[in-house]
Amino acid sequence: MSFQITIKPSDHAFACGVDDTVLEAAMRADLLLPYGCRNGACGSCKGRILAGDVDYGQYQPTTLTDDDKRQGLALFCCAKPLTDLTIEVREVRRAGDIPIKRLPVRVETIDKPAADVAIVKLKLPTTERLQYLAGQYVDFLLKDNKRRSFSLATPPHADSLLELHIRHVAGGLFTDPLFTQYKGREILRIEGPHGSFYLREDSDKPMIFVAGGTGFAPIKAMLEHCFYHEVTRPMVLYWGVRSLADLYLPHLPGEWQTRHKHFTFIPVLSDPKPDDAWPGRTGLVHQAVLDDFRDLSGYQVYACGAPPMIDAARRDFTALRNLPADEFFADSFTYAAATE
Repeated sequence: MSFQITIKPSDHAFACGVDDTVLEAAMRADLLLPYGCRNGACGSCKGRILAGDVDYGQYQPTTLTDDDKRQGLALFCCAKPLTDLTIEVREVRRAGDIPIKRLPVRVETIDKPAADVAIVKLKLPTTERLQYLAGQYVDFLLKDNKRRSFSLATPPHADSLLELHIRHVAGGLFTDPLFTQYKGREILRIEGPHGSFYLREDSDKPMIFVAGGTGFAPIKAMLEHCFYHEVTRPMVLYWGVRSLADLYLPHLPGEWQTRHKHFTFIPVLSDPKPDDAWPGRTGLVHQAVLDDFRDLSGYQVYACGAPPMIDAARRDFTALRNLPADEFFADSFTYAAATE
C-alpha cells in the first residue's frame, strides 16, 4: 500500500509506502528535500502539511514542538503518511540551494586498490548527514588554514559512509600522512558540499562521461545516481589511465555495462606496459571520444581529471565536434604541494 504525496508550490508528486518516511520516498523519486541529519534532530527538513495526516515518528521534542505541530509542521525525515498528503517545502534543485556544513568525520576504512590510490570511507556522527548533489566535493580542513579537496564517489542516496578516491602526491600535506601513517579511526574535519560539477537532470540528452585517473570518483557518483533512479538516457563512460594497474576499479564499470543496456564503458590506456598485453583503446582519452563521435551537438559531456585533459576536451569538443559550450561540465583536479 502507498500514498500519494504532492509538493507545493512545485506540484511534483510521488508515491510513499506506509513504512517509508516522506524524505525517503522523495529521495527515491529523485525529488530533493532539504535535510541535515535524517533522524529528527536538526530540523532542516521541517515543512508544512497542507492536507492529510502523518505519523510524526521519532524526533527531538525541541526540534518539533507541540506548537509546531499545531501550525501544521512536521519533520519529513521522520514523518510517515497515514493518508494522501499535500505538503509545502522548499526543494533543492541547484548546488547553491544546499547549505555548506562543517562536520567531524572518522576514517572508517582505507583500501589501496593501486599503489598510489586509496579508497577512503568516512563516517559522520550519528546525528548528522551531508546533503549533496552527485559530482560535488568536500574540503578537508587542515592545520594552518590549509584545505585539500576531494570528490565524493558515493551517490547521495548512499550517504551512510562517504567514499573518496585519493591519489598519493609525493610530499603532499594530506596524502603523505594518509598513505604512510593513517590506520583508520582518525578524526578529521570536512566542509561541504562544494562545486558546480553535478548532474543536470532537467535534460533528456545522451551523456558522455570522461574520467582521467581518480576523476572517476565523482563520475562514479553520478552514474550510480542515474542507475538508482533508473535514468534511461544513453550514457558512455571513457576512463583514461596510464596503464592497466591504474584502472583501479576495473570490474565495476563492466558490471554496470552488463546490468544497464543504455550504458557503455570504454577504458583507454595512454601508456600500457608490455606486461599489460592490452587489447583495447590507447592514447589520450579525449581523443577516443573525438574518434567515436563526429557530432556532439545533441550531447552533454561531464569531464573530470587533470587540467590539460579538461582544457583539451573543452576546446576540441566545442570547436571540432559542435558541442554547445554550455553543455560541457567539468571538474579540473589540481594537486597541491606540501609547501603551499
